[in-house]
Amino acid sequence: MHLHRYAASAAAAILVASPAMAIAQAPEVAPPAAPAPAPAAPPLPSIPTIAPGPNIYAMLKGAGQFTILLKAVDQAGLAPVLQNYPNLTFFAPTDAALNSLPPDVVSKLMANNDASANQLQQILKYHLINAVVDYGKIKGAKGPVQTVEGTAVAIDGSNPDDLLVNKADIIQEARAANGGVINVIDKALIPTDSPYFGTLGGSAANTQAGAAPPS
Repeated sequence: MHLHRYAASAAAAILVASPAMAIAQAPEVAPPAAPAPAPAAPPLPSIPTIAPGPNIYAMLKGAGQFTILLKAVDQAGLAPVLQNYPNLTFFAPTDAALNSLPPDVVSKLMANNDASANQLQQILKYHLINAVVDYGKIKGAKGPVQTVEGTAVAIDGSNPDDLLVNKADIIQEARAANGGVINVIDKALIPTDSPYFGTLGGSAANTQAGAAPPS
């Protein structure tokens, strides 16, 4: 009995005298895993530099970031409209916006045949409004705006920091000397009656017909 008590006391004395030994013998605990990094935010769209000019066409050409759009405008015969008619509004997708379309879409629309020419002109006219629809009229407004194509785009200016037309962000406004307005957008607009509407993922909920521009 005395021997047992002596052995227990000796063990306790060693534990008190050498705490490092006790710690060294404890099982290792793995450090908690580091949290996964948050996904990077998508890059903001590039904002073109649009210098003042006499009309919408000249200003888009001078900016250098609308080459695909202007080639389409030339082919569709709409250049004189953008050059000569005052007080128009043109929703202008950048080259980056048009390059994000499926690879064969632009080439099909630019093909040299009557069907493609009609479809191209239809889409371009859907970007054109025969009225001034600038930031001042878009901010705080929400609803359909009639286009030259005949159907309407949906304007949403309820968030003054994120103005929308259909699903496209309006990233810049520029005014021409003849009263024309360029609203730069980050996506192409496709009317619901275009054969490309389904292919390009348009949404009928974002296109409304038969309305006047917001006042």
